[in-house]
Parts: sequence; structure tokens; C-alpha cells
Amino acid sequence: MEHRMKVLLTHTPRMREQYYGARALAELQALAEVILHGEDEPLTPAGLAAAAAGADLVIADRLTTGPAEIFPRLPRLRAFLRCAVDIRNIDTAAASRAGVLVTRAGPGFVASVTELALGFLVDLSRGISRATADYHAGRMPQARMGRQLAGSRIGIIGYGAIGRKLAQVAAGLGMEVLVSDPHARAEAPHLRQVSLEALLAGADYVVCLAAATEATENLIDAAALARMKPDAAFINLSRGNLVDEAALAAALAEGRIAGAAMDVGRATDQMPSPELARLPNVIATPHIGGLTPPAVEAQALGTVEQVRAILAGEVPPGAVNAEAWSRRP
Repeated sequence: MEHRMKVLLTHTPRMREQYYGARALAELQALAEVILHGEDEPLTPAGLAAAAAGADLVIADRLTTGPAEIFPRLPRLRAFLRCAVDIRNIDTAAASRAGVLVTRAGPGFVASVTELALGFLVDLSRGISRATADYHAGRMPQARMGRQLAGSRIGIIGYGAIGRKLAQVAAGLGMEVLVSDPHARAEAPHLRQVSLEALLAGADYVVCLAAATEATENLIDAAALARMKPDAAFINLSRGNLVDEAALAAALAEGRIAGAAMDVGRATDQMPSPELARLPNVIATPHIGGLTPPAVEAQALGTVEQVRAILAGEVPPGAVNAEAWSRRP
């Protein structure tokens, strides 16, 4: 090519520090001229179109959308790379019509999210955060009977990379493992694949790890929650739109399930909704499942490898519309 490739990295300075990192940025700058987003707020579609006017590639954080209207406004753009797995806010069909490649990052956060799931299981069982909050407030916590994980039954909805890892860890703890996934065959000896209805009715802990699609919208609704045992707990580490939050709040408030833990929800940046998070039988974290250095670096360095492939004229790993990619270098 006659010019050095220009790449817009859309992360705000804080997001860049947390979700991209110095090593990946240095490697990216060795490959191309990098345009950094310097404002504290995420780019709007209009802001993205302006910032990417001279860019060949965009590496977008999860808060930066890729709506249909931006692609005709960016005739130089060759690829739109998402530094995350979720590409639901990118209009891939519009990108394809424009000949722009769309990619997603690999799931480099499997170990980190699995470990957070384990933390939720222990906390829900033994009341660690509840007792700690009481001590911090100067109150003497009530010593309540807990539940042992060994011998308990975990139900995992979604047998993807995280579901497989969590099933392995749970079995290692001596838990009975149920799995429900209509799109995957779970044949490992340490688990039993069942219907969603059987999983909800039989599990002491229901862990939602299904992919977010139109088919899974409000998968956990009032009917699903009604199937759960009253002493069971619900854990969501997938996406907030898989849960009918009003139904979950009612089930928790009325004691129809024992508790819930969530790292995701329908608030900004897929964080737990404050209305749910404030309930006394809820444990919530602000979308930190993949926020560890190894997980973040894996995804950021993955985008660097994607850029390297694109520069070589190759279809990179994580491409989702390679057949429509006509704006190749």
C-alpha cells in the first residue's frame, strides 16, 4: 500500500487503560499509525464517523456502536474490529453491503469468568459479603447455616467455553452438574445433559451462560423462575437481556427463590440494574467478569493479530462476514 495503515482505537483513556493495555497498544503502533480517542465519553455514531474519517481500520470497544449509517460515510474503512465477543451493536449486514469486514475477539476471559462464578457460588452459600457488610457497618452479623457446594447440584444453561470450564470446576468440587443447551452436545462423564425445564426444577444453583440472541431474550422469565426450588439461587454471567428483571425482582422479594448473583444486567455497559442490585438477597458486581490482566490482554492482543492478518491481505481469526469483504488492502 502507498500509505501506512491508520487505525482508530475507540476506547476512552480509562477504557484503554483497563481493556487494551500498554503492551497491545505498543504492538499495534508498531504495525500501523494509531489514532487514539482522547475524550472521557464513548464516541457517538457521529463522533465515530468524524474520528474515523481518515482511518483504514476501526478497533472498537464494546460501548462504541457500529450502526448502518456510518459505513457509507467512511469510504476508506476496510474493517471494523470489535475488541470483545459481543457484536450485537454492530450492523454487520450494513458493513457487508459496504464491503467492510467485521471481526470479533476470541473468548480470552473463560478462566476469569469461571473464577467469578465460583466466587458467587461460595458467597451465595456462605453469606460472606453479607457478613462483611454487617461488620463494616458496626453490626454483629447473624451466624446463619450455610450450604456446602460438595453434594449440591449446579445447573449450567449454555455449554460454551465458560460453561464447559465451570462444569469441570464444579465437578471437581464434588457438585452434581446438570447442563442444558439445545445447540451443543455435552458428553463429558462428570455431567448430565437435561432439558431447561428439568434443570430449573432440579438445580440448587442455576447459572446462566447462554449466548445473547433473539431466541434467548427473557429466557429467564416468570415461568422459568417459578420452576426453581425456593431454596435455589440464580446466577447471571451472560447478558442482562436474558432475564426478565421485573420477574426476577418479584421472585426475590417474595422469597420464591433464595437469592441471586449477577455481573451483568440492563444498565449502561451491560452492568447490573441498580434496582435489582440493591435487593438484600442479591450479590452484584459491575461487569468485571473479564476484567483481569490475562483476560484483557488476550482480547487486545487478538485484535493486534487481526490487524497483522489484514495487512497481509488475509482473513483474520474472528471474521464474521469474510464472504462480503471487498475492501481488502
